[in-house]
Amino acid sequence: MNQHDHAHGKQQWRVLRSWRWGALLLSAGLAGCAVGPDFKQPEAPASHAYAVTGQPASTLAVDGVAQSYVAGQQIPADWWTVFHSQHLNQLIDQALKANPSVVAADAALQQANEYVAAQRGFFFPSVGVSYSPSRQQLAGNMGGNSPGLQGNGSTVAVTDNSTSPYVKPIIYNWHTASLNVGYTPDVFGANSRQVESLQAQADAQRFQLEAARITLVADLVAAALQEAALVDQVKAARQVITDNQKALVILQQQFSIGYAMRMDVAAQETALASAEAALPPLDKQLEQTRDLIRVLVGQPQDQSVGADFALDEFQLPAQLPLSLPANLVQQRPDVRAAEAQLHAASANVGVAIAARLPQFSITGVYGGEATEFGQMFQTGGPFWALVGNITQPIFDGGTLLHRQRAAKQALAQSAAQYRQTVLTALQNVADTLHAIRTDADALAAAERAEQAARVTRDLTLKQEQTGFVNALVYWQAEQAWQQAYMGLVQARSQRLGDTAALYVALGGGWWNR
Repeated sequence: MNQHDHAHGKQQWRVLRSWRWGALLLSAGLAGCAVGPDFKQPEAPASHAYAVTGQPASTLAVDGVAQSYVAGQQIPADWWTVFHSQHLNQLIDQALKANPSVVAADAALQQANEYVAAQRGFFFPSVGVSYSPSRQQLAGNMGGNSPGLQGNGSTVAVTDNSTSPYVKPIIYNWHTASLNVGYTPDVFGANSRQVESLQAQADAQRFQLEAARITLVADLVAAALQEAALVDQVKAARQVITDNQKALVILQQQFSIGYAMRMDVAAQETALASAEAALPPLDKQLEQTRDLIRVLVGQPQDQSVGADFALDEFQLPAQLPLSLPANLVQQRPDVRAAEAQLHAASANVGVAIAARLPQFSITGVYGGEATEFGQMFQTGGPFWALVGNITQPIFDGGTLLHRQRAAKQALAQSAAQYRQTVLTALQNVADTLHAIRTDADALAAAERAEQAARVTRDLTLKQEQTGFVNALVYWQAEQAWQQAYMGLVQARSQRLGDTAALYVALGGGWWNR
């Protein structure tokens, strides 16, 4: 081995030894601990029921169905299929694929996941290469600051012996290439806490996506039920108008022959005007409901979404699920999202604490320089450096301290918001259970009223046909039955809506997808 090779080998050994020390520092950084509080999942509610009276009992047997609650019954992810409406099932499948709010929520989730992956990249060294070619003119007055002797034996210098050295400018090419490696050891867990916070925010976004899906389905079910009820109500309202028109004709005829007073005619005219005034609001509500359905399924207003809904196509399930409050906090997407936000706030406290502690970094550079491209990594061209850096904030006007305090207050705020979300979720289920019972009672009363009005109408028709009463009495009985029928339609729709609301209040079964 010649002297040149021996020197080159010693240089490579020094480089390897320096990188070995860098690897040791890297290992030390990976073994660091994360400062700040470790997140603990909040305890489940201690309550065992949703009302002071304990578990709800079965509802009354109305419409041929008596609903009962089954504790712990699984909630299917496609819970809306319990109504056995193929039209509704098709529209919901279409809405889940095309509704812009769901698409936007899914994109937001993917964005949050990418932020997590990007932050995890800081656990690894950053590696980059650079190459800088240049052509330079060095002033002769620099007095010898040229690159000088190169590894290939050439010299970058110009002398003029007639006057003084280095008077003339020197023009030469210069090539620099380097490999740069940087690493920031996560000694106190600042990056670990940052990843933890971003991951929690991604979890929150995932639950917000689930909430967006559930809300979309709930809105579409409610709109379908409302449309079905409005279709029947519009038909009944038109029939009421027809009945009032016929009654008015009879009264006008009776008035013309002296069997009725003008006051009776005026009263019937008022009744007809009132019936006619009740129809436009129903028509408007029906068309606006259809407009809403088009938006929910992601279609413009000039496209049809299929046939109209009818209440008879919806079946009421006889058994309803009922989850314990302790399980509800794991099922509700809004509660899970609030828990994830609490987790993110907890991790941010660690980030703020770590910012006040010493910061470590390691930088390594290996490269070459020469006047010719091929000589950069030959004799005389290579260079390297390994630099460690430690910084410790001493005085910053209290900025980092107040940021830490702000992070702790944000944690307290998130904890309070989580508790409020849990209480609201429990209230939501309790309200729905009360609505199921009271609306079942209202439906039973509406059924009795409709049956009584229908019997009165039928008996009055027989009396009118046998001459015991005039046609005016019959038309009044017909109107009374139509009004009772409209009330029954609304009560049936409300009871179906209560059932859907319970599935939504219990979390919508997203975990069973």
